Amino acid sequence: MGLTIGVDIGGTKIAAGVVDEEGTILETHTVPTPPTAEGIVDAICSAVSGAGKGHDIEAVGIGAAGYVDDKRATVLFAPNIQWRHEPLKDKVEQRVGLPVVVENDANAAAWGEYRFGAGQGHSDVICITLGTGLGGGIIIGNKLRRGRFGVAAEFGHIRVVPDGLLCGCGSQGCWEQYASGRALVRYARQRSAATPENAAILLGLGDGTPGGVEGRHVSEAARQGDKVAVDSFRELARWAGAGLADLASLFDPSAFIVGGGVSDEGELVLDPIRKSFRRWLIGGQWRPHAQVLAAQLGNKAGLVGAADLARQG
Repeated sequence: MGLTIGVDIGGTKIAAGVVDEEGTILETHTVPTPPTAEGIVDAICSAVSGAGKGHDIEAVGIGAAGYVDDKRATVLFAPNIQWRHEPLKDKVEQRVGLPVVVENDANAAAWGEYRFGAGQGHSDVICITLGTGLGGGIIIGNKLRRGRFGVAAEFGHIRVVPDGLLCGCGSQGCWEQYASGRALVRYARQRSAATPENAAILLGLGDGTPGGVEGRHVSEAARQGDKVAVDSFRELARWAGAGLADLASLFDPSAFIVGGGVSDEGELVLDPIRKSFRRWLIGGQWRPHAQVLAAQLGNKAGLVGAADLARQG
């Protein structure tokens, strides 16, 4: 199969891209994300049509945040869109006249990294995305493992602290409450309130108050050596690495790939994640260690992965 289109549904824009067999994006077309569920279907079709003009497109892959059924056709539940058992595949196929595959967005990003990014050369890879929340994907034996009902790899909602912090999913103590962009901001606000003398750079980048601290401020302050910002990254990394150690016990991959916005800070976060992983890995002194690698495709991973999954059929 030749050219396919991948679609990434973001909070502010929907991007469609024409992708070739080597994972190269040849053309993109973006449209604003509408406020309604039905409007988003219209926007997806518009983005696909816009990107595909002048190209011989053979299939479309859509990365959607939420639970996607085992047939890769229906969005069972989307946390940020009012989709409940939404027959997205059928709706888009009828409009664009092409075969459509729907996949969880984190799975699509994991597949993109495995095929064309940091996972090349590995047959057994676990991906985590440290963004606003925490997502993931499982590739074992060169295959994307989705579970019997299609909703595997919701790593962010593994409960790591019994009766811990309330999560948006309704449970308590979920991993993403301790290792995510939201968690990073919470750590920084708490620490800057407790010891403002150690957060002069961080507070100066915002409005001067702990409540005004945002994720971009923490990143910039950490790069400038702000103690509170650096310590906040270390706290996030401690939780992230400990979680990877647990996943190693479950899946024993050869590599973990860490993506998402938080990972954009490179070794500032990856080095302490590796240290935490080694610290918490059971029998770590006696067993081989998986590599902990930075994702390579950035925010293109989901689009590229969705396009390639459409190619796989």
